Amino acid sequence: MLTAFTRAFRTPDLRKKLLFTLGIIALFRLGSVLPTPGVHVQNLAACFNQARADQDTGNIYGMVQLFSGGALLKLSVFALGIMPYITASIILQLLVVVIPRLEALKKEGQSGQAKITQYTRYLTIGLAVLQSTAFIALARTGQLFPNCQQDVLLDPDNIFQIVTMVVIMTAGTSVIMWLGELITDRGVGNGMSILIFTQIVAVFPSELANIFQANKFTFAVVMVVGVFMIAAVVFVEQGQRRIPVQYAKRMVGRRMYGGTSTYIPLKVNQAGIIPVIFASSLLYLPQLVTSLFQTSDNVVIRWISQNLATGDTPIYMATFFLLIVFFTYFYVSITFNPTEVADNMKKYGGFIPGIRPGRPTAEYLNFVLTRLTTPGALYLGLISMVPIVALAIAGASQNFPFGGTSILIMVGVGLDTVKQVESQLQQRNYEGFLR
Repeated sequence: MLTAFTRAFRTPDLRKKLLFTLGIIALFRLGSVLPTPGVHVQNLAACFNQARADQDTGNIYGMVQLFSGGALLKLSVFALGIMPYITASIILQLLVVVIPRLEALKKEGQSGQAKITQYTRYLTIGLAVLQSTAFIALARTGQLFPNCQQDVLLDPDNIFQIVTMVVIMTAGTSVIMWLGELITDRGVGNGMSILIFTQIVAVFPSELANIFQANKFTFAVVMVVGVFMIAAVVFVEQGQRRIPVQYAKRMVGRRMYGGTSTYIPLKVNQAGIIPVIFASSLLYLPQLVTSLFQTSDNVVIRWISQNLATGDTPIYMATFFLLIVFFTYFYVSITFNPTEVADNMKKYGGFIPGIRPGRPTAEYLNFVLTRLTTPGALYLGLISMVPIVALAIAGASQNFPFGGTSILIMVGVGLDTVKQVESQLQQRNYEGFLR
C-alpha cells in the first residue's frame, strides 16, 4: 500500500488532487483553533481544561463536540463543525419521503438533486444560526462550563458583540460547506466525509495522551480493544449480499440489447452511521432538560436526571441500544424501496433467477433486506455501546477514543477514500494497490 501511495504522488494529476485536499484540511484545522472575536481566550482555556478533566460534563455536548473536532468548547470560528450540515441532510432525507414535491425532485435526476442540495444549504445556515445562538447564550450565562465561574466572553452584555459572534460562527459553517464541495470537485474523496474524518481524528492524540498519562495499563487495553474494533468494523462494513440480476435480450431497431448479468449489492450495514446519530440526538434532549431545570423538584425531572442524563445507567444503555435498532430499520425502510427497485427491474427486462418479476421480486427483496438489517442493527448497537460500557465498568474517560461513532466514520471514510485513490491509479496505470 505504501508503494501505491508513492505511485499516487508520482502521478501529476493525482498528486495535485492529494496536495489540494491536504491544503484544504490544513485550512480547516486552522479555523478550528482560531478563536471567535469577543472570546476571553485565557478564561476560556482555563474553563476548557477544567471541563475536560471533569468526566461528568463530558457527555453533555458529546456528539457536537465530536463532529467539531474539539472546537465547540473553544468557541472557535469553526466551532459548530460539520454538525449543522449533517442535521440538515438527515432532515431533507426524511422530508423527501414525506413531501411529494421533494420526492418528485429526487426523481428528476441531477437537476432535481441540485435543488435538494440547495435546500440543504439553506437549512444548514438556519440551523447554524440557531445552534450558534444557543451555544453563545450558554457561554454568556455560564452554563457552557457549569463548574467554571469565570466569564468566557469579554463583554457578555454587549448585544452587538454577541450578534457579531453569531454571524461569524454561521459564516464559519458556510465556509466549511464550501471547503467540502471544493474537495469533492477538485480533490480526492467526498469532501464532507473527509472533513468529518478530520474532525474526529483531530481529537485522538490528546485523548490517547490523557489515557496514557492516567494509566499505562488502561492505555494498552484501549489500544488492543481499538485494533479489534477496527478489524470488526472493516469486516462488517465490507460484508454484502449480492442479489443476482439477469436482463433478457430484446431487439431495439436492428440491434440486440440485454442478455447481461449483474447484481444488487445489499450491505449488512445498509443504514451506515445515521441510526447512531439519530439515537444520540434524541438522548441529548434529556440531558438538555436536566441542565435547564437543575433546581427543579419535579419527580419527572428527577427521574430523568437519575436515569437518562448520564450514560452509566442500565436504563440509558437499554434505551440507546433500542433506539439504534429502531432507527436502523426505519432508515433502511425509507432509503431502499423494494417495490420501486422491482418495478425498475421489470421495466428494463431484468429479473432475479427463480423469482417472478413484479410483486414476487419486491417480496423477495424485502425478505432478504429484513434478514440483513437484523444483524446490521445489532452490530451498530453493540459497537456504539462499547464506550458506554467501558465508562460504566472500567471508569474510563467519557471521551473514549475508540467509540462506536468515531470508529464507524473513520473506517467508512478511510475505505471509501482508498477505493477512490485506487480507481484513479487504475485509470492511469491499470494497477491499484494490488499488482
